[in-house]
Amino acid sequence: MAGINGKVVAITGASSGIGEATALLLAERGARLVLGARRQDRLAELVAKIESAGGSAVHTRTDVTRREDLHALVALAQERYGRLDVLVGNAGAGPISPLDDLRVDEWDEMVDVNIKGVLHGIAAALPVFRAQQSGHFVTTASTAAFTVVPNMAVYAGTKVAVRAICEGLRQEAGPALRVTTVFPGFVHTGFAEASSNAEVRTRIAEMRDRIAIHPDAIARAVAFALEQPDDVDVNEIAVRPTAQG
Repeated sequence: MAGINGKVVAITGASSGIGEATALLLAERGARLVLGARRQDRLAELVAKIESAGGSAVHTRTDVTRREDLHALVALAQERYGRLDVLVGNAGAGPISPLDDLRVDEWDEMVDVNIKGVLHGIAAALPVFRAQQSGHFVTTASTAAFTVVPNMAVYAGTKVAVRAICEGLRQEAGPALRVTTVFPGFVHTGFAEASSNAEVRTRIAEMRDRIAIHPDAIARAVAFALEQPDDVDVNEIAVRPTAQG
């Protein structure tokens, strides 16, 4: 199924930011969408927007730290559309802070969402893709996977892990499956507000407002990977603001 039109695409973290932008762009290009996030009210609004524009979408509450929620998301795709062609693992957590803050609960959250959430998605979708003999994993990581800076040690560690997991998945996937990892730089989302350290939150927000790119830029990168011929696997895409060092 080269191209995007008609593909069944499930997206986690779909209620805002990159996930929302990706859903809107793929719906515009004819994808049938299965949207997951924790905020059901936002998902319902997004589905209504897609359907009012002539698209097709369904949603279910999805907390990626709960493996059963990922299985339910995949099952919804099969029930509603008869298959699943793409899983976009976009849910992420980034309450960044200095290690000296010892915000251990926030470290746990990043590990649970950013690493375990990706693994739960793989566990839910991989058997379906194997049975279909086709499928595409697209995972949102971060340019933090390439560069570690102060206050982002744990967050960067989770994104390094995601890159390693996705590369291992690619090598094991075989000729029938595709694996793409997208590495966004500064994107204009609510990332800054996640930090409970006021100084870090202010600094990140200021940088975001100065140089960040729109989530649409990441959505276009996802679409580029999806629309390639079936024998072309776009493995890694880094998308940064030109002003980002």
